[in-house]
Amino acid sequence: MKKVEAIIRPSKLKDVQRGLKEADIPCITVVPVKGTGLQKSYSERYRGTEQSMILQTRVMIMCVVSDEHLEKCISVIKENASENQVGDGKIFIYHVEEAIRLSTGVRGKEAIL
Repeated sequence: MKKVEAIIRPSKLKDVQRGLKEADIPCITVVPVKGTGLQKSYSERYRGTEQSMILQTRVMIMCVVSDEHLEKCISVIKENASENQVGDGKIFIYHVEEAIRLSTGVRGKEAIL
């Protein structure tokens, strides 16, 4: 099993969520995040004064998938979140040792289906 974390633009969340659901990967966790990457800072007006903003608002999507669904998950996120511009985001992949469904106690791959 693998954990996929994708940091994307908030405007792309619905497209990614729809794509994952259509690819039979409906279980995701979404967290609002702020951070900086390779893109430059930007200016924003706040209470009449110009402020230089460094941290960009993004969304982190997390999902745990079987090894068989990993490449499909990655391609869905890339297709739906990318505008081929700096600041589109990143995808991180982690190995998951174990998964346990709390309601039934089912362990392993069956717990994420």
